[in-house]
Amino acid sequence: MGKIKSLNKWANAHTYYPLDILRFALGVFLFVKGIRFVNDMQSLIQLFEPIKNIPGGMIWIHYVLPAHFIGGILIAFGLLTRWAIIAQIPILVGAILINFIGETQTSNLLVATITLLICVFFLFYGSGKHSADYYFKMQQ
Repeated sequence: MGKIKSLNKWANAHTYYPLDILRFALGVFLFVKGIRFVNDMQSLIQLFEPIKNIPGGMIWIHYVLPAHFIGGILIAFGLLTRWAIIAQIPILVGAILINFIGETQTSNLLVATITLLICVFFLFYGSGKHSADYYFKMQQ
């Protein structure tokens, strides 16, 4: 807990608007990705084709959609950012692995890798000073 407080203090002292815009863009991107998966469920099922025979493989489909929807909104507003990102990391690692197990699509691999790197950054950085977390903390 002390480590998280020290990370939050450092992040609040080094808050810049471009990082807040990046966090907001990440949240919107994940939310829109969830919408795309809902609108084209067949493409999501095709993505999970390489792991469909693994026990619990189809459970991932039911995990990805709510995690992208709810996590995207939470990340965009900066509310429970670290928890939302922790929910996204297994999805992004799976997206990278699916590219190696199944048919490699360079653009999907690049997008998943960049998104994972940004998520890892915000996992340590937190939501920053211009976020709902900071606002609610100041209201106490």
